[in-house]
Amino acid sequence: MSRIIKSVCAVALLALAAAAPLRAAVVVSSKLSSESAMLGQMIRLLLQAQGIPVVDRTRIGATPVVRQALLAGEIDLYVEYTGNAGLFFNDAGNPAWKDLDRGYELGSRLDYAANRIVWLTPARASNAWALAVRSDVAQAYQLRTMSDFGRWVAGGGHVVLICSAEFANAGTLRSLEQTYGFTLRSSQLIVLAGGETAATITAAAAGTNGANTAMVYGTDGGIAAAHLQVLEDDRHDQPVYAPVPIVRESVLRQYPQIATIVKPLMESLDREVLQGLNARVQINGESDEAVAAEYLRAKGWLK
Repeated sequence: MSRIIKSVCAVALLALAAAAPLRAAVVVSSKLSSESAMLGQMIRLLLQAQGIPVVDRTRIGATPVVRQALLAGEIDLYVEYTGNAGLFFNDAGNPAWKDLDRGYELGSRLDYAANRIVWLTPARASNAWALAVRSDVAQAYQLRTMSDFGRWVAGGGHVVLICSAEFANAGTLRSLEQTYGFTLRSSQLIVLAGGETAATITAAAAGTNGANTAMVYGTDGGIAAAHLQVLEDDRHDQPVYAPVPIVRESVLRQYPQIATIVKPLMESLDREVLQGLNARVQINGESDEAVAAEYLRAKGWLK
């Protein structure tokens, strides 16, 4: 009788295991940048708080590394930037990437069709290259947009731009000049071999060698602390790089609530919010996880 009971129990356990398979943990990843890691931590903490098992694999590498890991199924979810889809699908010249909504629609459609990767809600912000001027200059000459800047420079405004060699020589500066009707002479340029925006921001803030305008990324944490103002790309010259969580379809089928969980988070993030959060990590030296957790608690999404 004892053996019969044990056999029945074993069969019952096997039946239960078949009926309710163990749910796999969601592997949340990120690129190396502090913004990517911070957003990855926010998503990881939100999923965990909602009872979804997670594994932290943030900061694993540059874009090609993280992208390949997602396609290979080694990770399940990370925050990408909309404009990068132009490179992923060899379509960088498509004007759709210069508009947040059109770029999101095109990128999400291409990625799902080719890879069964689902794009979730994007943030209303862009981490694209931009120009930022010192706030005192912006106020004195009423510079809010790149159109304002173009008119000011073309009219003889005193500007010295500090930027990277890539920005100056790979077509970005030339494109901005053509779109906004200005030309910078070599005497108005300070070109750095490296591409670190921390250096350009610091130099413009300090007025190093007369610099009053810096090449930046739109959500750089140092912008506000350095009293710089990002100029709006009002004629959409540059591609939009809006942060967007992307996830493997098979994982989303297992945990469909992920889309609903991350939606309010991404909708809460605009350029100024991201600049402030990035400043805490990049300038104040706080950990990306601590900043992520405090932001979520402040919003009432985490206890």
